[in-house]
Formats: sequence, structure tokens, C-alpha cells
Amino acid sequence: MLFNSLHFLIFLPIVTAVYHLIPYKIRYIWLLISSYYFYMCWNAKYALLILFSTVITWICGLIMEKFKNNTMPPEKIVLYKKLCMIISFVLNLGILFFYKYFDFAFSNLNAFLNNFNIQLNNPSFDILLPVGISFYTFQALGYTVDVYRNEIYAEKNFFRYALFVSFFPQLVAGPIERSKNLLHQLAKPAKVSWEKMRQGALLMLWGYFLKIVLADRITIFVDTVYGNYNTYSGVYLITATMLFAVQIYCDFAGYSIIAMGVAKMFGVELMENFNTPYMAQSVDEFWRRWHISLSSWFRDYLYIPLGGNRKGIWRKYINLLITFGVSGLWHGAGWAFMAWGLLNGIYQIIGGILKPVRNKIIAILNLNTNNFSHKLLRMSITFVLVDFAWIFFRASTIRQAFSIIKNMFTVYNPWVLFDGSLYNCGLDRKNFTLMLICICILIFADALKYRGIRICETIEKQDFWFRWVLYISAVIAILVFGVWGSDYDVSGFIYFQF
Repeated sequence: MLFNSLHFLIFLPIVTAVYHLIPYKIRYIWLLISSYYFYMCWNAKYALLILFSTVITWICGLIMEKFKNNTMPPEKIVLYKKLCMIISFVLNLGILFFYKYFDFAFSNLNAFLNNFNIQLNNPSFDILLPVGISFYTFQALGYTVDVYRNEIYAEKNFFRYALFVSFFPQLVAGPIERSKNLLHQLAKPAKVSWEKMRQGALLMLWGYFLKIVLADRITIFVDTVYGNYNTYSGVYLITATMLFAVQIYCDFAGYSIIAMGVAKMFGVELMENFNTPYMAQSVDEFWRRWHISLSSWFRDYLYIPLGGNRKGIWRKYINLLITFGVSGLWHGAGWAFMAWGLLNGIYQIIGGILKPVRNKIIAILNLNTNNFSHKLLRMSITFVLVDFAWIFFRASTIRQAFSIIKNMFTVYNPWVLFDGSLYNCGLDRKNFTLMLICICILIFADALKYRGIRICETIEKQDFWFRWVLYISAVIAILVFGVWGSDYDVSGFIYFQF
């Protein structure tokens, strides 16, 4: 069930209405039932995978909690708790590997063995990648680590814990919530006010604008150009690559914002997953603003346990590469994703190495780093670096990515920016112009947010009549200008495939 489907627009009011009508003590049961129904609309049998992950991590959490007050020697307690955590990781990551990485690993093993004239028979499994498996697996494993570290209590109520793993607003594409934030909210749900409902609806409208009006419109142009990258070369590919950076931002941020809005209607505050990432002045800062829930997950549960920056500068760089390499593979079973992750890690290593040189140049030239021009320059350089890396993310293979890069920089055709040729890439003049206007709206909104001005909060302070005129106008604009596809087919979210 997609957020931008008619099914969901019927599902949500029913779930919300029942939630507020039933007794307070059993509301989490209703949310759990609704969450499993929401997920089973894709493939009912894959709900068993969520259930298995839930049972394993719940039991492991209880066992580790039991060891807290045990009279055994501390070293034995640590050993048993660590063993319990390892079992949880092996079982959960084993399932993730089978569904997401088995074919990739087997094909690469076969390619390696072919060098020695050895050929393995490829086992055939008729399986589909379960939607959201990477998200809910990491959320459940994060809980396991938090209990191991004594940072959160082990939830004794199985159904409440099951809701933590499967809470439908953020189930299939995040944010990957921490047990410290979400679990206690589900244990003691906040009373939902009309103001919270209104805030949630306003967030949903903004999320729908990003997804349906902007991301899905850009998708048409990007898919046309990238799907025929040998025909659309030079400036076509440069334009499509720049637009893809906006597309994936609007698509994923749109989902996260809708999820935040839906959760508010049940009194739950989800973490913010994006914070004006393209306003970042370095790649390091970009990753503190982009997909914050995943970036912080890898920082806390992989980078820091590897040693972080505590064991010298070169060990820090190795840890960065490992973390970003794993992050790349988390996004997809392919070497192109690995290259994308490693490239972002290499950016940060080069940035760290060159930092003393940059500081010396700034001191010699007596530059004011607080000036708008200096910040704009750094933002522009960061965007170019991040956008170049997106080529590997968007391409199907590394070979295709290099072919795209070659076609991008070996063909000189700047005139296509002025002769109307761009209007032949899936979007006519009107739709292309509308896309540019919407991008300007996005930049304006992010610029205000970057300066600490929240548009939603500003709207909430206005008079009643003004707010409702704005709400109704926004709904009409989304319905009129949204890209609904042929026969009103809805477009999936990019991160559903991860």
C-alpha cells in the first residue's frame, strides 16, 4: 500500500477514527493489526519475516535483560549477553542476506571461480525482495544493541514490541527509529490534540507535494535521458544528473515527511530524516543532514564500534571506508552501490587531508568564512561532488556509470539549453517550466529552514481563515499538478527497493 494511493487515503482515516474511539489501553493492539494489514497488502506471506525478526529480537532482549540482575561473575554476564546479541544479528542478517544478497554473492563467486575453470550450478529461487526488509531489520537490530548496552529496557509486552518493529508509517522506508525514541512513546501514547492532527496533515501535504508534484515529474525526464544515455549525451546527461539529485531528495524526503505527519495523528513523534542536505558545506556535513536515521545508525552501531576516530587518523579513514562501503551495499546488491558508498567515504578522507591546506589558503587570502559568497561556494562544490556520486547510485552497473560519465563529458552541446531540445525528453515546455518553479519553491523552503524558519510553524500562527484557504489551495494544487500516470497509476518510492 503506497502513501500516494487511493487505498491508503481510505485506510488512514479509518485507522485514525477507530484509534481515537477505542479504549486507551488497547490502542496499540489496533495499531499493530493495522500495521500488519498495511504491510500484507504487498505480499501477505512476507509478514512472516517481520514476525520472525520480531520474535528473535524480543526473546534476545528478554534474555539479556534477565542477565542484568544475575549473580554470575560480570565477565560471564557480558559473555552471555554478547552471545545473545550475536545470535540475533546472525539470524536477522542471514535472512536479509538470503533475500537481498544471495544472487549477487553467488554470481560474483561464480565469476571468480571461472578464472580457475570451475563452474557452480546456480540454484534457482523464485523470491522477491520483501519491501522494507533492510529498514525493519536494522530497527530491530538497533533495539538488540541498545538492550545489550543497557541504554533501553527490554520490552516485556510482545505486542507492543511488535508494533515498534512494524509501526506502519515508517515501516517500509524509514526513518529507522531508535528504541529510545519510539518504544517509550508506544508504551505511553501521548494524547492527540486537534493541533497535532492539523500539524500532521500539513506535513503530509508538503510530503505529497515533494513526491507527486515534483519527484514524479522529474522522474519522467531522468528516466528518459538515463534510459537512452547513448542518445542523450552531454548537457542532456548533466541536466538529468542534476535533476536526479532533486528527484531522490524529494522522493525520499517526501516519504519521510508523510510518515512524520501520519505518526503525529497517533501522538507519535518520529525523528527528522532530512535537514536541508543540499545546503551542506561539506560532504561530511551532507551526511549529517541526509537520511539522518541511517547515517546515525551506521555511526553508532558500526563506525564507533570499529574504533571511530579514537585510534589514529589512518584508522579513522579505514573505518570511514568500511562504513560507507557497507552503507552502499545496504542500499543495493551491486558494485555500483558499493562504488557510490566508497566514493562518498573517499570525499571525506580527501577533505580531511586537505583541511590544513584549505585553512592556510583562507588565512593567507584573509577570507571571511561567514560571508554568503564563501558559504555558497562551499555549498556548490559539495553539491557537485554529491551529485557526481549519484551517477553510480542511479546507474544499473559500474560499467554503465562510466559510460554515462564518458558520454556526459565527451559531447559538447550547450545549445540544447536554449533551443527547446530539453522539452523533448518526456516533459513538454509547460511541465518543464512547472518543474523549475517547484524546484524554486523547494529551494526557498529549504533556505528558510536552514535559517531556522519553519514554514509549518509560521502557517500555524496565522488566522483560521488564512490557514484553511492555504490548506484547500494546496490540496487542489496537488490534485491538479500532481503526476498520476496513465489511468491514475501511482508511482512507488525509490527507497522501497532497499
